Amino acid sequence: MIDGPYFVLVVLGVLGTGLVAGVFCGFSTFVMRALAALPKAQGVAAMNSINVCAVQPPFMLVFLGSAVLCAVIAVVTFVVWPDEGTVELLVGSALYLFGTFGVTMVANVPRNDALLKLEPGTPEAATYWPTYVREWTTWNTVRTVASSGAAVSYVLALT
Repeated sequence: MIDGPYFVLVVLGVLGTGLVAGVFCGFSTFVMRALAALPKAQGVAAMNSINVCAVQPPFMLVFLGSAVLCAVIAVVTFVVWPDEGTVELLVGSALYLFGTFGVTMVANVPRNDALLKLEPGTPEAATYWPTYVREWTTWNTVRTVASSGAAVSYVLALT
């Protein structure tokens, strides 16, 4: 059984990855649909505002803090190599680091940056918006599944 400070790390990993999964789930299941239902200029303006607000300390602490925790959990797991939960801990860390953090960096952030460069009422923004919503939501759903899987993997490691 995992115990001591290692137990605390894994519990924090469950909490962080679960919180991130919840945020991403909300976006994939209803926020993006609501934004897509708005007139295109309003949807673009709202999403740009969300993207600016998302990179503020409250969310970034949870998002980046979870990435750091997952990396620490992976390193500690390799060093300690516990009798139980090793696979689950490594899978959970990989899911978050590659499927959540990695996908964010290579798929969602570039789309956010491209949208932010567009003026909401322009024809370019109106043309890009449906593609943005479809592609961003698809990749966000990948992040949702990955961060949810990470949380479940960490919980399984604790049982």
